[in-house]
Amino acid sequence: MENKLTTSLVGLNALVCGSTSGIGRSTAQEFAESGASVTLFARNEEKLKKTLSTLQSLNENPHQYLVGDFNNPSNIQKTFESHILSGNKYHILINNSGGPKGGFIVDAQTSEFIEGFNRHLICNHILTQSVLPGMRDQQFGRIINIISTSVKQPIQGLGVSNTIRGAVASWAKTLSFEVAKDEITVNNILPGYTDTDRLSSLIQAKSKSE
Repeated sequence: MENKLTTSLVGLNALVCGSTSGIGRSTAQEFAESGASVTLFARNEEKLKKTLSTLQSLNENPHQYLVGDFNNPSNIQKTFESHILSGNKYHILINNSGGPKGGFIVDAQTSEFIEGFNRHLICNHILTQSVLPGMRDQQFGRIINIISTSVKQPIQGLGVSNTIRGAVASWAKTLSFEVAKDEITVNNILPGYTDTDRLSSLIQAKSKSE
């Protein structure tokens, strides 16, 4: 049975990252169907346009998109700071982006860890710092991080990903203590195996290595 969001999001603005495929895209569509105004944030503009068109068919709110590469934190910061300075405020932030490639941790290059931290922890932090002033003004905020079940139990063959996901979980818990007084909550979603492009790419990579 397909689960649908039953909470009304009418009057709320949501920023959904990694929103052109998989969990991010489905989240954006569910939010729009529940009445939110959604801003999509991803790197492929053509896919963003296609996803935006699906939101416009779900409600008449002014949805929009931003183009940014989460492998480049300075690009994300520049793009989003300009967006916030234009007067945009958010009630909901969904931190979500594609995970690091698979592989054993003993074989991982230091550059893979740096790339993973940039894409996840650093970009999450940049976006969170940018939306927090608006959330505090509103005395309402929901920050949701899409991570992985590997936070509870590391998954064999995902060495870099396990490491990065654990760091994001610790960052989120620390953040939650600091912003609770402002009526802002921070939660982590820990999806397991989900039929997404990410899972397909991991399966293909594993098949090639065997």
